[in-house]
Amino acid sequence: MRNGLKIATIGGGSSYTPELIEGFIKRHHELPVSEIWLVDVEEGKEKLDIVGNLAKRMVEKAGVPIAVHLTLDRREALRDADFVTTQFRVGGLAARMKDEAIPLKYDVIGQETNGPGGLFKALRTIPVILDICKEMEELCPQAWLINFTNPAGIVTEAVLRYSPVKKVIGLCNGPIGITMGIADQLGVEPERVRIDFAGLNHMSYGLKTTLDGKDISERVIAMLAGWERDGITAKNIADVGWVPEFVEALGVIPCGYHRYYYQTSTMLAKIKEETERSGTRAEVVKRLEDELFELYQDPDLNVKPKQLERRGGAYYSEAAVQLIHSIHTDKRDIQVVNTRNNGAIASIPDDSAVEVSCIITKEGPRPLTMGDLPVPVRGLVQQIKSFERVTIDAAVTGDYRTALLAMTINPLVHSDTVAKLILDEMLEAHRAHLPQFFGVS
Repeated sequence: MRNGLKIATIGGGSSYTPELIEGFIKRHHELPVSEIWLVDVEEGKEKLDIVGNLAKRMVEKAGVPIAVHLTLDRREALRDADFVTTQFRVGGLAARMKDEAIPLKYDVIGQETNGPGGLFKALRTIPVILDICKEMEELCPQAWLINFTNPAGIVTEAVLRYSPVKKVIGLCNGPIGITMGIADQLGVEPERVRIDFAGLNHMSYGLKTTLDGKDISERVIAMLAGWERDGITAKNIADVGWVPEFVEALGVIPCGYHRYYYQTSTMLAKIKEETERSGTRAEVVKRLEDELFELYQDPDLNVKPKQLERRGGAYYSEAAVQLIHSIHTDKRDIQVVNTRNNGAIASIPDDSAVEVSCIITKEGPRPLTMGDLPVPVRGLVQQIKSFERVTIDAAVTGDYRTALLAMTINPLVHSDTVAKLILDEMLEAHRAHLPQFFGVS
């Protein structure tokens, strides 16, 4: 009989794992984790061993009673788990390179979670997450699934709509990063700032900002409009300045990913320029990861290296561990997560996943009622939600026409003709990871 919590992390060989381990170490005095099981696939065994041994050294240095287990047996990791965290990438960075490079040939933005790249990442990922959910139903039916795997909102909704697992929460470090950035610009402690977020993953807006309970939304929008670089954009997105009058007219805080939709031509040109100069973002990440794993192998390294911050996952551990702690302790604080809408945002189907500020309880997230989104942003969110729902249906059915429909209705794709060209090339490029489209069981 174990005394503490068992955490199973799917994709344990990820370069982000030291972030997660650091989070559990820092919170151990209030979150009694006794076992962390890091699990990966055969292709990831070498990375799992490297990052897993670093995790063990970190735990030993901290002197906390956490047993770290490494395994390629997912069922063993899942058995009797209390929380399951997912951070895997089907096809690895090689698949991401294709997601980013192929659309560019057609003058369409190639990006990991938006446009054609986001579509194909979802097509590869959803069948795997649904298999994990079947095993969870059998091996740890009371566990919470905390999904960090991108595209986090789409993957979370796929679980909600197509699996028996309902204790699922999608998580992104974007909202917490924006909050930290705004607090930093205001020169105040982050806990004094609260931003009400509503929308979708990588498509959520800060509707209202308060400082010590006082509404400072107009001040923050004016501040944001005056920045040449906003300072709240993730490292994986070019921080192209906003047109000040546009931000003022929008009246809400956009996230970095909105640049792909509001600054499409600028971002396309920027991505092409960066790809020509230093390769796709996936190639840049590959070089960063090679450097990180070289560091991770150092037997004297027993802390999270500073270089990990360049990877783009700032506040990942803070978001994940804070959420798990709040569920475990029934803390009832407010956090931004991806969960079932249930009327929180009007004009979005109740069974859809939305990214929204929620009260976190032991029964899970309780979304704050946001009503209708402001008219200027509502249409784009609804269009992306249509794309997400059709994408999920395509991933589950393996139906070509449904995938073509999803590709075509994404606002980053110019036409059905271009959509078909990209779809056909990407289907062939990812054939090995899309059995549902090629009649392979």
